Amino acid sequence: MNYWPEFLTIVVAHALAVASPGPDFALVLRQSLAHGRRTAVWSSIGIGCGLSFHIAYCILGLGFFLKNSPVALATVQYLGAVYLAWVGVQALRTKVRTGDVDLAAVTAPGDRAAWTTGFVVNLLNPKVALFFIALFALAVSATTPKLIQVGYGLWMTLATMTWFSFVSFVFTQENVRRRFLQSGHWIDRALGVVFIAFAVSLVFAKLK
Repeated sequence: MNYWPEFLTIVVAHALAVASPGPDFALVLRQSLAHGRRTAVWSSIGIGCGLSFHIAYCILGLGFFLKNSPVALATVQYLGAVYLAWVGVQALRTKVRTGDVDLAAVTAPGDRAAWTTGFVVNLLNPKVALFFIALFALAVSATTPKLIQVGYGLWMTLATMTWFSFVSFVFTQENVRRRFLQSGHWIDRALGVVFIAFAVSLVFAKLK
């Protein structure tokens, strides 16, 4: 059987989804500007790992349970909202920096903390869960071997990590970061408002 048409459908659908603005993009943007390339890349890897978790339960057939379990879906929904709100509050608390900025002296979270933040933001986003549930239900045939589906998942995971790592490289150019760190506390706070807005929209979203 020729699986290329199925694979290309997945590639296009995933590319459109991953490139659209959302909590993942906002997180990588903030990590890039506030903490630097290493932190942003580790968060990008965490996002990809969170995405691979969604893909895994879809391949195993557990996505049907999540979609049809109001309690499970609501739990993910509200946990995700709380976590995004917490990230937003941390951004709002950004302090004003004065004088020249030494980029090497800027304190950044550890690799594990950066990875965890990306992983949790993606994992607790029920809209991501529903996207992959719908994608596998509509685009992947029931007769497609599990090994082929794992290949689809591997592609989407690596593509996600690559895309957000690219975003990290774009926004961690030295001149961009220096300008941000000198007078960018308002941008950081604005991103905090964005995270809180995502949290509020998630609370009131009708996912069913």
